[in-house]
Amino acid sequence: MNDGLPVNFENVMIIDDNQIDLYIVSRMITKNSFGKNVLQYSSAIEALNYLKENQEDIPRLPAVIFVDIYMPGMSGFEFMAEYDKLSTALKKHCRVFIISSSIDEQDLAKANRDKNIVTMKEKPITEEFLNEFKINYRIS
Repeated sequence: MNDGLPVNFENVMIIDDNQIDLYIVSRMITKNSFGKNVLQYSSAIEALNYLKENQEDIPRLPAVIFVDIYMPGMSGFEFMAEYDKLSTALKKHCRVFIISSSIDEQDLAKANRDKNIVTMKEKPITEEFLNEFKINYRIS
């Protein structure tokens, strides 16, 4: 599946209410050796529960979290407000990226103000996006 290339991350989390996006991004991540295990969540609440339950178990945590902004139940920004309450160890280990199908200037400004968000990117996640990620965030 990943042609024997070294995997960049053991665990990557995707939070998106669109099942097709979850599937495509998951395949893209494993196919391009970006992540070995992809934790897929269509609910930000369920993803948050996973993080809460495992916040002191670093090997189970995702190194990268891609979270959509607009989701029912809990938006990406509501998720980030709860994420901020999690352990320091978790927040040091995980890098959060907001992913959205439209880049609204207000959303971009809000993402830039959040100390736990690395950056906000426009969907879709592509092979080029993952390669750019590795270069810009010094991932070998």
